[in-house]
Amino acid sequence: MRLINRIALLTLSGFLFIPVHAETFRVQDIQIEGLERIEAGTVFTYLPVKVGDQVDAGQTAQIVRELFKTGLFKDIELRREGDVLVVVVQERPGIASITFDGNKILDDEQLTKVLVDIGIASGHVFNRSVLERLENELLQQYFAFGKYNVQIDTRVSELPRNRVGISILIVEGDVARIKQVQIVGNTSFDEEQLTEHFESGLKSWYQFFGTSDRYAKQKLQGDLEKLRSHYLNHGYLKFNIKSTQVSLSPNKEDIFITINIDEGDQYTLEEIELAGDLVLPEEELRSLIQFSPGETFSRARISLISDAILRRLGDQGYAFPNVNPVPEINDEDKAVKITMFVTPGKRAYVRRINFRGHKITQDQVYRRELRQMEGGWYSQTSVENSRRRLQRLTYVESVEIETNRVPGAEDLVDIDIDIKERLSGSFNIGAGYSDAQGAVFSSSVSQENFLGTGKTVSFSINTSKVNTVYALNYVNPYYTIDGVSRGFGFNYVATEADEADISDFDTDQFGLSTSYGIPLTENDRINAFAQVDRTEITTGSNTPQEIFDFVENNDDEYLNFTFSSNFVHDTRDRRLFPSVGNRQRAGVEVTVPGSDLEFYKVTYSNSFYFPLSKTFILSLGSEFGYGDAYGSSKDLPFFEKFRAGGVRTVRGYESNSLGPKDSLGEPYGGNLLTTFRSELLFPPPPLPLIAPGSARMSLFVDAGNVFADVDDFETGELRGSVGLGVNLITGFGGISAIFATAFNDESGDETESFQFNLGTSF
Repeated sequence: MRLINRIALLTLSGFLFIPVHAETFRVQDIQIEGLERIEAGTVFTYLPVKVGDQVDAGQTAQIVRELFKTGLFKDIELRREGDVLVVVVQERPGIASITFDGNKILDDEQLTKVLVDIGIASGHVFNRSVLERLENELLQQYFAFGKYNVQIDTRVSELPRNRVGISILIVEGDVARIKQVQIVGNTSFDEEQLTEHFESGLKSWYQFFGTSDRYAKQKLQGDLEKLRSHYLNHGYLKFNIKSTQVSLSPNKEDIFITINIDEGDQYTLEEIELAGDLVLPEEELRSLIQFSPGETFSRARISLISDAILRRLGDQGYAFPNVNPVPEINDEDKAVKITMFVTPGKRAYVRRINFRGHKITQDQVYRRELRQMEGGWYSQTSVENSRRRLQRLTYVESVEIETNRVPGAEDLVDIDIDIKERLSGSFNIGAGYSDAQGAVFSSSVSQENFLGTGKTVSFSINTSKVNTVYALNYVNPYYTIDGVSRGFGFNYVATEADEADISDFDTDQFGLSTSYGIPLTENDRINAFAQVDRTEITTGSNTPQEIFDFVENNDDEYLNFTFSSNFVHDTRDRRLFPSVGNRQRAGVEVTVPGSDLEFYKVTYSNSFYFPLSKTFILSLGSEFGYGDAYGSSKDLPFFEKFRAGGVRTVRGYESNSLGPKDSLGEPYGGNLLTTFRSELLFPPPPLPLIAPGSARMSLFVDAGNVFADVDDFETGELRGSVGLGVNLITGFGGISAIFATAFNDESGDETESFQFNLGTSF
């Protein structure tokens, strides 16, 4: 059969009959027909021929192939009209929209991003293979959340101008839960020991919001590494995970995990040798090796030794040292010899320290907190101390530090410090409600980082049914270059004590004060305060006899000169929601001899934080206080006595309600305060309106009371409570809520099962 005016071409779309003359011709023009959405220029970009080229029948197949490769067309036809090449195309439809319905754990924005990442989005070309990729990717996303019952129904509707709309209906189903994690082949350790720190497994009784029973492949891989580390840390060098089986129940709701292992033999340490460039005395490095021959081998202990050597080198100016432990295994004696190859690198000076990310605070405010100096030898400990000091500033949210080599200089490094600041001051009109003070209305200007200088300037007006406060305070934390602080203050406080549910009396206090703070070490500080204040007492019809007696013996107006000092030891990692460290404070307050009232008070408080895991923190704390009169005064003034109860002391009891009562049965206060608390701290479940790190929950046990004097103390009189606490910091203020049950309480005690403090600004 002769081909004169047409040739038959086999392509991906079938047989196309292309009316092109068999003889070669030179293309004088190219025309594109059939375009609806695609620009002609796009087609010309992919055409392997242009005006002026010669085309014959053999090249038509290449032209069609190149256009089909674009994925833009479902049909292509070539024609010759004289010396004009005509390309007739039929476009694939475009995706006009993608909508979701039924999705809960993943919102529309998250699902859209998932599809964009695999090349499926509005405006892209649609073909049927897209649907299969789309459904498979969405299934994988839901499988990652343990939803193996998820059902995805994709529907395509045709729209004008060769477009389609894709509607995705999702039925998420229930999350599949891990019902069993079984380890096979273990003889040296029981299953409970091996799975104790697994992230995959059954939830413990206390994990109200835990997700450990939700299966994820990444979590299981991490657990297998923990299992391997456990055996390597106990000397089983030939430990092997033979297989891991994950099976799903027929209803796709239960998951069973089986891990088959081979423990192998246990090895001991033969010796540890040091090799390489020992720039420090070998005796000094050997003092860091706390591991003796004959002990069970442990990879973790070898890592600790490596870290100790790295830190020592880092403190001597070696910014990028390397310690490579190389094992030599003696299978016959079941022993391991470790050679530590030390490569210190070049000793480095710090050329520059650069601060980035801060927009409010002056550079010098951060630089004065540094313990690593420019121009000095690099010191890892100094860099870490600098980071910790910066992190503890109230106007700093987070700190990230990078040490980088200076290009072209082996002995120089730059330190880049990224600061994320938080707002440290405000002008606001506030309203709130407290179980202790009722309705509160306030206006204040407070700036803990005034004009970016790090100084604190505040003025506040506060009114409640208990207190009316007017205060002005100024503190310069670096009055001297070495960190001595100085401050001044003025305050006026009017108190209606009966509104706080204690003995009926009113006080008007006016005070002027000055303060100094002296740093002793990185963690220790001593503060001193001097204050002069005038106090006026007003009694009422319900004032108890005890207060009348005090006023009769001491008058109703007092001018006192008070000196106080405290010592603070603080190793917490941060001031807001700390996770590790402790804060201890011991203080003394005494009026100067010759004051109208002569008395003293001694206090001690502490808070300890112990991280139990990534999630849980144990906090232990206590507070003690004692006060008495001296000289011509007979007793501690009633308005200076200790009181307990409420969210800051013993939760579950009304504020200020614990302790001795007056003759009318109202709380009077005492000279001795004792309180104790223990808390299990943990973050709340993820909620859309709560930013990470801005909330904390606790399970707590409190105990304490106030006693008239030391001789009156009895452990059986300590009041206690257990409960759940929630603390939240928001842009609208702080919120704390307490749900508590009192125990060891007696008739007449004022208990509260729910307590809260709420403040808002507007």
